[in-house]
Amino acid sequence: MRVPTFLGRLWGAAERATGGGGARKAIAHCRALLSERGEATGTALAHQALGACLALDHDERDAMFDALTRDFSPEPERVGKAADAYRREPGPSTLIRLQETVEPPRQELFRRLNMAPGGTAAVVELRRRLLRGLRAHPEWAALDFDLQHLLRSWFNRGFLVLERIDWRTSAMVLEKLIAYEAVHEIKGWPDLQRRLEADRRCFAFFHPALPDEPLIFIEVALTRSMSTRVQPLLDVDAPVGDPDQARCAVFYSITNCQQGLRGISFGNFLIKQVAVELQRELPQLRSFATLSPLPGFRPWLERQHVAGIDALAQPGWQQAKRSDALPVLVQQLCAYYLLHAKQGSQPLDPVARFHLGNGARLERINWLGDTSDNGIARAAGLMVNYVYRLDEVERNHELFVNENRVIASREVEHLARESPLSAAAAAKAKA
Repeated sequence: MRVPTFLGRLWGAAERATGGGGARKAIAHCRALLSERGEATGTALAHQALGACLALDHDERDAMFDALTRDFSPEPERVGKAADAYRREPGPSTLIRLQETVEPPRQELFRRLNMAPGGTAAVVELRRRLLRGLRAHPEWAALDFDLQHLLRSWFNRGFLVLERIDWRTSAMVLEKLIAYEAVHEIKGWPDLQRRLEADRRCFAFFHPALPDEPLIFIEVALTRSMSTRVQPLLDVDAPVGDPDQARCAVFYSITNCQQGLRGISFGNFLIKQVAVELQRELPQLRSFATLSPLPGFRPWLERQHVAGIDALAQPGWQQAKRSDALPVLVQQLCAYYLLHAKQGSQPLDPVARFHLGNGARLERINWLGDTSDNGIARAAGLMVNYVYRLDEVERNHELFVNENRVIASREVEHLARESPLSAAAAAKAKA
């Protein structure tokens, strides 16, 4: 069970303290804040406006988001006139006027809300609540765009601080690691302590406005070779290795902590900076690799009409040797999935999109890499190694972004070519 986040507690505390007040009251406070020019008075009004916004119940919040979408947008007539003026006489003054006119008043509102104590955390929480209702209210998309635009500036990489997390870190932060971990559940304090031993590393990004709130964290195992199975890395009773004997850093878990910052990428910066930090601390490290899940592979696999796959529904299939027919078939289909199953022009698998977009190479597919219930249900037990070669990441990134090329090892490419789906696609192309 997840403990309440700081942002959630902030919302709840304001709700209890103010006892509600309605969307109309909250919007009135927001209008007053926008009309105020004095800094001291503005801070007090921002505090009042945030309190009113945070106090709203579900229906009132929806009404507030409706009002922010409808009433705090640019005026179409003024935008049209400013655009016409720029077309007639393009230049710095008309461009500035157009930019000022196009910007929605709610962007300035959010900037002023940020002046209140805890303002940044509250704005992040507002977006989290907005995202929860966005699918049911697509008209809020412009409001979300404005929030995301501002948060990308506020949480720019230049403001983020990389910190190593160890057993000496504050209990408040350690508790949050247990609560937030989204890839491999941390089962209490002994489990967390093992993940912070000498042969492990944990790093997180923090923001000055949220000093005790990790934005994203990464867990690393220092090993002699590239790991193919995650369960040994998660074993609380596993002997602690000597980090000076390690040759490989295995990134086995990356967790984004703040739902209100969804769509604002920190992971690409985190992995590369952690790799640099580790190489500085342990210069004998030769490789940096992930041990990554395949969250959508098995559902995709079950939609394919391939003979032999029904064996996954039979008891005891996990006892098959890696060289047996079923493991070979599943790995071939997984390679095909990673190289050829697409969402638009990019890989269908979200983890693949993330690592390949960061410049990693798809290195290896591991049979029974994750035998947990989750690993079996989501990926038929498979896991993937992506390798970060620091002198190749920029080139790989450019090829992926500009040419949609998936950089993969010969082993993975061979598996994909041997897949029955490749044969079917080739036959269809010839027909």
